[in-house]
Amino acid sequence: MTTSFLVLFDGHCNLCNSVVVWIIRRDARGLFRFAALQSSAGSKALADAGVREPIPESVVLFVPGSVRPRLRSDAAIGIARGLGFPWSLAAAALLIPRPIRDRLYVAFAERRNRWFGSRKTCLAPTPAIRDRFLDADEWSSIGKTR
Repeated sequence: MTTSFLVLFDGHCNLCNSVVVWIIRRDARGLFRFAALQSSAGSKALADAGVREPIPESVVLFVPGSVRPRLRSDAAIGIARGLGFPWSLAAAALLIPRPIRDRLYVAFAERRNRWFGSRKTCLAPTPAIRDRFLDADEWSSIGKTR
């Protein structure tokens, strides 16, 4: 499978885990791979991209050919665009200035665990979707080609 996008998500967040499963079900082309922010693959990807600050209230999207990962609302819109029609219509949100989009994103993200709960361990993928999740050694080889 060719990796086009890498999504880093909060592996302890119930909503985030549900969103990952939702993406997988709609990603018929298999363009998305995943790693928890808390995983060694997630840490390596962030370090390689030069992201040093903690980013607890964000999903992170790595797009091939892009030097910097997308965060917060840009990441969410990028994921929707990557899924194709009708989800790509979410790109209309780019008309809203990023500071406003990100303020709304963070306000929701700060409440997500209260509303949807959290888990003590990260999502354990089923054998059917295991190949969609990166291990640390996989990022080492993929990250060098970015």
